[in-house]
Amino acid sequence: MAMETETGAAPATGAEAAAPQGLEKLAALQTEVVEQAPAEPKIDAQGRSYATGKRKNAIARVWLKRGQGLITVNGKPRNEYFARPVLQMIIDQPILAADRDAQFDVICTVKGGGLSGQAGAVRHGISKALLLFEPDLRPVLKKGGFLTRDSRVVERKKYGKAKARRSFQFSKR
Repeated sequence: MAMETETGAAPATGAEAAAPQGLEKLAALQTEVVEQAPAEPKIDAQGRSYATGKRKNAIARVWLKRGQGLITVNGKPRNEYFARPVLQMIIDQPILAADRDAQFDVICTVKGGGLSGQAGAVRHGISKALLLFEPDLRPVLKKGGFLTRDSRVVERKKYGKAKARRSFQFSKR
């Protein structure tokens, strides 16, 4: 039988004695997290927020500022650079999801990859820049999946193969 103290209870073991202190530290950390101020917008002296977007091998540098909704890609209007309507729709997705249509001008430079990858990189960059401009938009952009970088890239070719996985044609004779 365990040895009892003057109060009539068994003495606490090492783990039991440390538990209340650990709980106090955890409660203190939780109150610190709750007391943190909301994220501040990151806007430069010209009133712009900057972000980098990536997809496949394309990298887009995006500047976002208040304006009439003009989107410029590599010095050209969006409709001229991305002629296909699908690519234009991809670029517009984060702005429409955040309900900020015709409120921001977007200036971006994009290089690498093809047009589809570049459109995805611009979308990712616009989403990140919107988040820096207005941190309150995070739940909307996160729900739409615009903040997650699409990490899929082309698989490299292996030796002894025609492509990354395709074998050479088999000839029985």
